[in-house]
Amino acid sequence: MNTLNKTLALIALASSSAAFAATDFDTLDVDGSGAISQSEASVDADLMSKFAELDTDGNGELSKEEFSNA
Repeated sequence: MNTLNKTLALIALASSSAAFAATDFDTLDVDGSGAISQSEASVDADLMSKFAELDTDGNGELSKEEFSNA
């Protein structure tokens, strides 16, 4: 059920027009894990285009520190 909730939250976020202007870490960190996953970042095309470059430790997520370099 938790995965379903995350998926629904991402769909809701992606469907809102504000999602495409989302540049706030906490807004993008939908699941509250303290990191932005690639699926969470996918709602922001600009962020996705820089995701690999920003993910300096290569763990597939952006920490607040990595995100602040955007």
